Amino acid sequence: MLTLKKHPNGPLTKQVLLIVLDGVGYTEKGYQNGNAVAKANMPVLKGLWQNHPTVLLKAHGTAVGMPSDEDMGNSEVGHNVLGSGRIFDQGAKLVSQSIENGSLFQGPIWKKMVSNCIQNESNFHFLGLFSDGNVHSHIHHLKALIDQAIKENIKKIRLHILLDGRDVPEKSALDYLIPFETYLETYRKAGIDICIASGGGRMELTMDRYDADWSMVERGWNHHVEGEGRIFASAKEAIETFRTENPSVIDQYLPGFVIGDSNGDPIGKILDNDSVVFFNFRGDRSIEISRAFTEENLTQLNRKRFPKVEFAGMMQYDGDLFIPKQYLVAPPAIDRTMGEYFANEGIAQYALSETQKFGHVTFFWNGNKSGYFNQNLETYEEIKSDIIPFDQKPEMKAKEITDNLVLALTSHKFPFLRVNYANGDMVGHTGNMDATVKGLEYLDLCLDRIKKICDETNTVLCITADHGNADEMYQLDKKGNAQTAKDGKPVPKTSHTLNPVQFVLYDPQGKIELNSTITEKGLANVAATMMDLLGFIAPDGYHPSLINRN
Repeated sequence: MLTLKKHPNGPLTKQVLLIVLDGVGYTEKGYQNGNAVAKANMPVLKGLWQNHPTVLLKAHGTAVGMPSDEDMGNSEVGHNVLGSGRIFDQGAKLVSQSIENGSLFQGPIWKKMVSNCIQNESNFHFLGLFSDGNVHSHIHHLKALIDQAIKENIKKIRLHILLDGRDVPEKSALDYLIPFETYLETYRKAGIDICIASGGGRMELTMDRYDADWSMVERGWNHHVEGEGRIFASAKEAIETFRTENPSVIDQYLPGFVIGDSNGDPIGKILDNDSVVFFNFRGDRSIEISRAFTEENLTQLNRKRFPKVEFAGMMQYDGDLFIPKQYLVAPPAIDRTMGEYFANEGIAQYALSETQKFGHVTFFWNGNKSGYFNQNLETYEEIKSDIIPFDQKPEMKAKEITDNLVLALTSHKFPFLRVNYANGDMVGHTGNMDATVKGLEYLDLCLDRIKKICDETNTVLCITADHGNADEMYQLDKKGNAQTAKDGKPVPKTSHTLNPVQFVLYDPQGKIELNSTITEKGLANVAATMMDLLGFIAPDGYHPSLINRN
């Protein structure tokens, strides 16, 4: 059993609260360049940053297991690192490596997908997020799969593309689609029957998560599988039409579409004996659609039929529930997490968030593992998220989260508590600067309540983030200035940032200090810090604690 060594000088506190302000990064650029964090009136949080021990933590690129420092961090990998205290190669890097060294195509599942189509003279379908955001997927991975399938004599391929506009510029779909169609045309001229069959915005179709809105999955199913939806001659025509009809709509919210032939019949239904690969590598928005293709008795959506297909995910999205059972690349094996150590040491833990980030403080925090290490010692609470665009209600469920958190703190049952507030990320993803500022300002009111309870309960409060987002709401040029559209307004940015995040420690007694001598500080240092505060020495391999014990 995994155990921890006790610190010779004992614990620094009896109760620690770690707050993850999702998507609240740090940059010195002002609000003129899209920094909603700078623009927001947040006297409590900004007072903590200014008057209490605070350091910057790297939260993107190699610090969270991404291929390079040009890659954004995201909530999944951020919580993996926060919970494990170490850095593991993540999905994007693992998939790229498996393509480069050829191991993906030598694996039994890929071979099964190909042979199924050849033996049955059936269609090979690729479904997933269509961009190079490298958060959920990468278009280069899709091209590599297509190239290899054609090399192995697959003659008919159908593509179902989910438009991004979230991890990439908000109206960039055609920037990906037009050159991709040129790429496809080279194969069509060579006699390959390959084309886009359906698609739509990622927040409209298919990519729901945490059981928040299964109607998204059902809409996706009807478009991709049944070919039911508004018919267009091409994906380009669909996107241009939707933008003409509603100029304000951004890619992630574009309606679904189906591509039809000259008679208006859908060209890419998913039928018995077809092969289907969902080419996203990130798990949270891949689980529900995987279940739709693999669970015949699933009750969360209405399916007119259940085609008998060979289905595989790019990765296995839930290792405990084996979703899906067939996958092309093995996910990172994250072991020895903080949650497991604390459970073995008899430390009661409390995890809280609303639906949008609940899996992050549980599943991803615990190393991509469902369930509990010790249910008697772990309490997980989920506040159901609203099913609306989050800029319509930028406070989201922060009040309800705070109400529950206050009860947990005053119960004195939990030496370690962790909570995620989703506002900075989920509202930030809408590209709405004013709404994001409102969401952050509401968060500050909640932090005021929490800080007072920490004073009353003598709880050490630590606040950080998993990556940036709200800190850069405008697209920036090479000089770091906001880009402007033809109307003179700044071009919104909906993706994460490459900025660091702040980690602040508030000790009601004012005695605990942070160690300024650690040169390379990142999210991986947080786990050892939590252990240190509760009187334990972090195990081998963990990045060092941020606490100054001198």
